[in-house]
Amino acid sequence: MSEPPSAKTPGNKVSGQFDRPSSESSPSSFDQLVLQPIGFIKNRMRSKFDAPHQPDPNDKDDAFIELLPRHEFDKALSDLSGFSHIWIIWWFHRNKSWKPKGLPPRGGSTKRGVFATRSPHRPNPIGITAVQLHEIQGLTLRIGSSDLVDGTPILDIKPYLPAVDSFPDASIGWLKEVEDFYALPPQYEVTLSELAAEQLTWLRSHSILFFERAESLLRRDPSENRTRRIKRHKDSLFRMGCAEWRIFFSLEGSVVTIQFFRPGYPIERLQAPGEIPNRETQLAFLKEWPEGPMPTFRGHP
Repeated sequence: MSEPPSAKTPGNKVSGQFDRPSSESSPSSFDQLVLQPIGFIKNRMRSKFDAPHQPDPNDKDDAFIELLPRHEFDKALSDLSGFSHIWIIWWFHRNKSWKPKGLPPRGGSTKRGVFATRSPHRPNPIGITAVQLHEIQGLTLRIGSSDLVDGTPILDIKPYLPAVDSFPDASIGWLKEVEDFYALPPQYEVTLSELAAEQLTWLRSHSILFFERAESLLRRDPSENRTRRIKRHKDSLFRMGCAEWRIFFSLEGSVVTIQFFRPGYPIERLQAPGEIPNRETQLAFLKEWPEGPMPTFRGHP
């Protein structure tokens, strides 16, 4: 397993984004914490859209945690192999700010307090995930399904203890209504226009596989939602952002019709220098289907 670029220099630091002023009433005198990653995750999920909101037990793709060398982490892993599950404590490295309230991807259009959600936009962007531990080889841990994107910094690893970490009878607050809704069969049918079906076949033949996840979201709720990246377009169309691709669909009653797909980057951006995911595939798509709306570039899709 190759070492990720960001892991080549041991001791890379991540700093908390919430600086607390020190005061005599504060239990601690420090204003800021500085943390050092112990390693990084390697998996197939390159974008936030690729990653599920929670680990998917049906996802059979393994991921790998690669710990940094020269820190005696091999000794720290002693005795861990006997545990079937572990907690991963990690850093939301792609987020630059936080919000006291946010719109969860599930639960309609009601904003919730960040401490009552799993939102990545937190005062200190720390995440925790319980995953299955399959194998340890040297400084590499092979784990099961997770909700981390490739390259996520890992801060700590702890064993999962069912006797103290599991509370099956715990109440889940506002999520109870959401869970009841998602226990029902999907309310919407997703169909494809002739053009969209042709484009989807082309995308799949080029190993662009975002549609299955997008379809599952649309079957549940195709309404406008910033977190699900669904916006009203024009001419009675909606647009859904899926990493570096866009889905344009119409909605009539309970039927969602995918009208066509488009790249998320405008042609001038794709032809300019700079790192863009799937650049060549997007350019090839535009060569096949040059007609259609193009986005205005305002950062990463």
